[in-house]
Amino acid sequence: MTPPSPVPSQRPVERAAIERLLDANLDRAREGLRVLEDWARFALDRPDLVARTKDLRQRLGRLHRSAYKLARHTASDPAAGLAHPAQAERQDADAVLAANAGRVQEALRVLEEFGRLEDPDLAAEASTIRYALYDLEVDLIQAGRDGDGRRALLRRCHLYLVTSPVDGLEAVVAAALAAGVRLVQYRAKPDPDLEDRHRLEQATALRQLCHRHGALFLVNDRIDLALAVGADGVHLGQGDLPPSVARRLLGPDRLIGRSTHRIEDLRQAVADGCDYVGVGPVNATPTKPGREPVGLAYVTQAAAESPLPFFAIGGIDPGNLAAVRRAGADRVAVVRAITAAADPGAAVAALLAGLEAAA
Repeated sequence: MTPPSPVPSQRPVERAAIERLLDANLDRAREGLRVLEDWARFALDRPDLVARTKDLRQRLGRLHRSAYKLARHTASDPAAGLAHPAQAERQDADAVLAANAGRVQEALRVLEEFGRLEDPDLAAEASTIRYALYDLEVDLIQAGRDGDGRRALLRRCHLYLVTSPVDGLEAVVAAALAAGVRLVQYRAKPDPDLEDRHRLEQATALRQLCHRHGALFLVNDRIDLALAVGADGVHLGQGDLPPSVARRLLGPDRLIGRSTHRIEDLRQAVADGCDYVGVGPVNATPTKPGREPVGLAYVTQAAAESPLPFFAIGGIDPGNLAAVRRAGADRVAVVRAITAAADPGAAVAALLAGLEAAA
């Protein structure tokens, strides 16, 4: 393959710097892809995912020119050997996968931007691979997340974000995830102006966000949509399909949650094999117009009897969280407390602090 011609306006020093930069990021991307490939090979035993990852790595390898390697000078690199405390905080395979996928994506972006100045073929391939990696990352995480793994993560979740149709929904969810939310439900109620195609796009984007943060992603009501986007499960209301039907469609490894409004509903959810329940609405809320609140008495009943993780829901915010916690709930689900907040990340931090303080 003929090496690219230097851009006429480039100075020799600038070109040498770009070649070093391309070499470093090609190394970084290929190394990160090898981590993902070996996990698919040795842990997941998934030849299909191994082949997809190896293909991306080898495509980059073919574009890793000798000129870039010869420009390498590790001894003069001020960042050589630097580490970050976050590297020591990775405690499970999901965290390692997410870190390496993120590392590859960042390196590909650098190759895309600076490759345009030196190597347009490399820039174009980096762009194509970056988008392919978004789906590959989710598939790798999904492949390693069986029913036991999902249920273990569910038990560790104490704050549950249920979405509402707000402007900039992806940005709101991204801020909540960055602040510590690890359980998100996509709730898109019937709306004649919202097509299923748009719901699919929204749910796909949110599922990708959640899985990049190691968070669970559920879909409200719509089993078909949950299956289409590879969600971790569904949340069902009392008027939705029975959990037994949902389980037959979803299989044993996905989560099923159920809204409950009285202790009899909770007992039935347990008998139906649900994985968790919602308890509420604790307070009157515009999210459920016309539904009478159940108050804190039912929360106390659920705390005394429920063998399942339960999330108190309905008008809960940092101002009344302590009372809900005193009634016996150590998990809460919220909608407007995060989606309507001026700063969703700060709202999450306040709710998590309230849950920890009341523990």
